[in-house]
Amino acid sequence: MMVVRRREGEIIHSRFKDLPEYLGAGDVLVLNTTKVIPAKAWGKKDGKEIEFLFLKERQTGIWEVLCRPARRVHPGDTITFLPGFEAQVVGIETRGKRLLDFSSRDVLTELQRIGYAPLPPYIKRRRGESNLRKFDLERYQTVFARKEGAIAAPTAGLHFTSQSLKGLRAKGIQVCTINLEVGLATFQPVQAERVQDHRMLEESYAISLQTAKTINRAKKEARPVVAVGTTVVRTLESACQDGRVRDGGSSTDLFIFPGFRFRVVDRLLTNFHLPKSTLLMLVSAFGGRELILKAYAEAVREKYRFYSYGDCMLIL
Repeated sequence: MMVVRRREGEIIHSRFKDLPEYLGAGDVLVLNTTKVIPAKAWGKKDGKEIEFLFLKERQTGIWEVLCRPARRVHPGDTITFLPGFEAQVVGIETRGKRLLDFSSRDVLTELQRIGYAPLPPYIKRRRGESNLRKFDLERYQTVFARKEGAIAAPTAGLHFTSQSLKGLRAKGIQVCTINLEVGLATFQPVQAERVQDHRMLEESYAISLQTAKTINRAKKEARPVVAVGTTVVRTLESACQDGRVRDGGSSTDLFIFPGFRFRVVDRLLTNFHLPKSTLLMLVSAFGGRELILKAYAEAVREKYRFYSYGDCMLIL
């Protein structure tokens, strides 16, 4: 774990097990409890296999998916995943996105039987490596995952174990949760020439009344709010109205880049992100662009591991 002190401009090399040393009693640690679904599955059309990534359920039985190769999938086609588990293609959206209408409405139950973890493309798996299926479904999940709906893990949370959370609570650190269903927005590339012109896709989130009360009390008492991951940052900053975090469910298309004024989050635990990504822009907005670039250069020199299963950075 790299520790970046913004005020001092200091970079410290530490370990995640030492996280409690950098937090204090009364700090509020916020986790994202979203649970990754087995969103990757293969269906057949005319005997030929097509890869599908299940994004979200638009309405009962109708799912938004990405497919590859998309050129084979047209409205009116029937896609067979298993005998009795079939879908009709009912719509074409942008590029590789399609809408599937399933004869079986309990799609999540079927995906639990046949689906694979939607690992990032830089984690290589061959088609048919079923021996790794169970391993990936278990490991690509936080220990506090609760509500199914994400197509990617909130990876900053992967560092925690039940024991480490117990240790944080024993120190007097308050642990509370939100839920943001990680979707395509988190990985959507920035293609606009001007950063300000980029538009994020929407992701759904929910904040309990208890979490909102805990955070608002901490802010009133000037106790730090520590976000575990960029999804927590976007959720809390989206839900802040008139200086208070509002409970309830909503959706967010908030794009955070340098110049953003943070109203809720005081500290951030995050992984090391891909270049030119909205995630790196958010981290740069929080930590300061020059300091974050310096920290990333240091991480490369010191051979930190990047991306989903990589090391983490604590920004104080």
